[in-house]
Amino acid sequence: WTVSGGVQEAKALIGSTAQLEFRERKCGPIVPPADVPAAEWPPDGLSDTEWLLLRCASPLYFTEQATNISADDLDDAFPSIEGTPPEPVVTIVFNESGRDAFFEVTGRVARNRDVLAIYLDNVELVAPTVNTQGGQGIADGRAIISGGDFTTERVRTLAIQLRSGALPAELELSEERSVDAILGADSLRRSLVAGGIGLVLLVIFMISYYKVPGIVASLSLAAYTVMLLGIFKLVPVTMTLSGTAAIILSLGFAVDANVLIAERTKEELRAGRDLLSALNTGFDRAWPSIRDGNISTVITAVVLFWFGDRFSTSIMQGFALTLGIGVLLSMFTAFFASRLMLRLIARSGVGKASNVFVPVADPGAQS
Repeated sequence: WTVSGGVQEAKALIGSTAQLEFRERKCGPIVPPADVPAAEWPPDGLSDTEWLLLRCASPLYFTEQATNISADDLDDAFPSIEGTPPEPVVTIVFNESGRDAFFEVTGRVARNRDVLAIYLDNVELVAPTVNTQGGQGIADGRAIISGGDFTTERVRTLAIQLRSGALPAELELSEERSVDAILGADSLRRSLVAGGIGLVLLVIFMISYYKVPGIVASLSLAAYTVMLLGIFKLVPVTMTLSGTAAIILSLGFAVDANVLIAERTKEELRAGRDLLSALNTGFDRAWPSIRDGNISTVITAVVLFWFGDRFSTSIMQGFALTLGIGVLLSMFTAFFASRLMLRLIARSGVGKASNVFVPVADPGAQS
């Protein structure tokens, strides 16, 4: 797993692996006991609001007892998103042997308005209340733990602690190694260099094979790169390895769009159209394929981002966000920017030689 917050936090998390304890916390009564006058309740001069907050939170006012739920009964615990509006929660699942005990304890806790405290190595992890209709217990052995102060990192760490606490044996730190942060920076630098080399080779191929459309495609790619970096600066987006991979992938989509446009234009020139008409028709015929392919990729990026958000996977989210932005921008530059530049060139003196608008060694090229 990945832990943010430094080496000491990671070591503390690993070292905290121990048996879980589920304790039924008997909170202070909401209404005064029979032997206490109503005027003297809540105790210690507390207001009603303060009493509702402290009756289950302060050790002065509650007692705890063990339950029949054991650590072995916990089958799984994982972070998820629930509710409206969506908020991070921890979903816990009990096995068959733990469902009955969980149902019994949660029913009693719900009826008495107490809490079910969960401890790891005698340290309280969380103490949730039970919210069910009619004070019923949770019957299916599956529940969610939510809290107003829960963050994505908090629920991820809590889920790890719950899962690790259900292990039958403790973990000991036998070896510790430190990896310098320069390793990640070096990997990112190498990825950017590889992407730059690939871009240069791509430009050389496009210009040498597609001639004028290849030059226009290369200019569009340059404009795409500048605008994409500008968007990343405004958002802002932190450049990571996954983001670099998404940028290189979106460059491929931009090139693919320009190739489709060039090939469609070539077919129209073969059919005997004049250059300007061939360009317009070629763009119109290439657009549906470009649109459908890019929209499919954007939908995939949205799904990946949703999964990354739901399961707290920032690498997947970064890849999906960068890919979505890159594909949308590449669609704009490939269709609108390239179309404008090719029309301007077609109306200039270069447009008189239509053979420079078709690939090399093409038997259908016209002079």
